[in-house]
Amino acid sequence: MHMQLLPNDKIITFDRKGSGPSNISLPRGKCVVDSKTTTDCSSHSVEFDPSRRSLRPLTITTDTWCSAGALLPDGVLIQSGGFGLGERVVRSLTPCADCDWVEQKNGLITSRWYASNQILPNGKIIVVGGLNQFNYEFIPKTSTSDQKLYQLPFLEETRYSPFVPNNLYPFLHLTPDGKLFIFANDRAILLDHVNNRVVKNYPAMPGGVSRNYPSTGSSVLLPLILSSNLNDNRPEAEVFICGGTVPDSNQKANAGVFVPASKSCGRLVITANNPSWKMEQMPLNRLMGDMILLPTGDVLIINGAAKGSAGWNVGREPVLNPVLYRPNLPVTAKTSRFEIMSPSPIPRVYHSTAHLLSDGRVLVGGSNPNSNYNFTAVYPTELSVEAFYPPYFSPNVSRPLISKINPGTNLEHMQKFSMHFHIHQWHEELGKIHVTMVAPSFTSHSYSMNQRLLVLSLDSEARKVGFSNYVVDVHAPATATLAPPGYYQLFVVHEGVPSKGTWVHIK
Repeated sequence: MHMQLLPNDKIITFDRKGSGPSNISLPRGKCVVDSKTTTDCSSHSVEFDPSRRSLRPLTITTDTWCSAGALLPDGVLIQSGGFGLGERVVRSLTPCADCDWVEQKNGLITSRWYASNQILPNGKIIVVGGLNQFNYEFIPKTSTSDQKLYQLPFLEETRYSPFVPNNLYPFLHLTPDGKLFIFANDRAILLDHVNNRVVKNYPAMPGGVSRNYPSTGSSVLLPLILSSNLNDNRPEAEVFICGGTVPDSNQKANAGVFVPASKSCGRLVITANNPSWKMEQMPLNRLMGDMILLPTGDVLIINGAAKGSAGWNVGREPVLNPVLYRPNLPVTAKTSRFEIMSPSPIPRVYHSTAHLLSDGRVLVGGSNPNSNYNFTAVYPTELSVEAFYPPYFSPNVSRPLISKINPGTNLEHMQKFSMHFHIHQWHEELGKIHVTMVAPSFTSHSYSMNQRLLVLSLDSEARKVGFSNYVVDVHAPATATLAPPGYYQLFVVHEGVPSKGTWVHIK
């Protein structure tokens, strides 16, 4: 239902407590008393190790259904909100061999069901929206200003109706100057969260399509290309939003009428003085699709359905083919930025997830966590995970290998460091080199919160230091508004082929 990669390369996944007991027991006979009459001795959150294909049960006592999350600068996973008794809970998990969830029952001022999180330059997390919540707040609550609820009328204005909001899980993207782009339904604003005021209203996205839950499209901030001039720390920022469906599709689907999902995508330069949407068409209709930034800067669009709406058993025609989108590819009459990939045999619809792993694969899991693990529904509860291999895993492709980072993996903003890497190649001339830095995300409901990719500036061209060994001097991002403090995966990309990622930390 939710997925987050930790800096130890373990994936934290979440079930829904409302599904009933799971088939994974809590350790050492531990049990959780859910009510006066119900005791649950099963786990609803696990730590999964993709390299060993092993898991460790975790103890969670409140329902995380439709909640949110983010990594703090020290790598601790903060998880907020949920359903029922979980709607005001803030949970924390430290990445260590035997750590378990710690739950703060009233960590939020108000209930947060279908809210979104974003890590900020000061290391705080902003929590925005949720069902019937037209406001935001900050966690962890370590100062007086964190104890306040801040009103955001935009969330009420973008609600389609009280019964079908179409603006839940609003898309949040941190701009290079530290403001917050917020998209809900078909409109967006720029929020100055420091001074708590809206500083810009963006034009509505054309087409009459709703993009947020339950119409459920997806959104990414396209790669931020950093300048070699360290004084120029405000690169162009462009948002890319795809899929979704018409505003009343959920009502129609509940009545048995399944409307086709949209093929439309829009790009908006959110840092422009007079931004306007540039529309494109996907090759396949899709809602509930996950958009994942690959280390190359390309966008993977995976999972979802071609008709209906998000929600249990109201999506139809699973879209089994992922699509790869190359944002910098010139478009001509004979070319498209979209490429259809080979299909999976497993439908991944409501509550499916996807996450980039450090080795460059994309982990895909879940779908329809029905109550009591219903395996006979139209689209049954899906308990499997699988890996998608992007084209750079072709057997004929040689991938670079990061061998060393000097002076080390603990970095500061603006710091210059040297990356040593190995490329097995037969040509004398080294090809095009990029260094990318990816923030791990919390994925739920087709939206990867905190997902961010930066193309770092290079001090010089890569130079040879031995047989097939090279070194390149790189500048860390200049400010916390470009790269909030925390953990990132660092990749070297040679001729469009990335290495495995190396974890670095920015103070």
